[in-house]
Amino acid sequence: MDNGLNEFWAAMERLVADSALVIDRPKGSHHPRYPEIVYPLDYGYLEGTTAIDGGGVDVFCGSLPGKPLVGLIATVDVVKKDTEVKLLLGCTAEETAAVHAFCNQGPFMKGALILR
Repeated sequence: MDNGLNEFWAAMERLVADSALVIDRPKGSHHPRYPEIVYPLDYGYLEGTTAIDGGGVDVFCGSLPGKPLVGLIATVDVVKKDTEVKLLLGCTAEETAAVHAFCNQGPFMKGALILR
């Protein structure tokens, strides 16, 4: 019994397939407000979507061909007082671990990894 998980992942895949991917922070770039924070992978959003912060749904993009949806990171930011879902597209196991560490590196943001 999948408790609706197959439908959830299918809906997420439709969202990704129906949206253009925009990378606005390439791998190795620094956060615009916190220059000590360096992105471990390409980071961007799905154009035409909306997340809780009013921007597009966030995406970390790895090196796997075809960029399959491999999971997501649910984050809580105690400074901004918000939560978000960040999709993992085309991430290897090592890239997924790097994103998980990135989202848990400080005391103000925490992330829970959810794999398919």
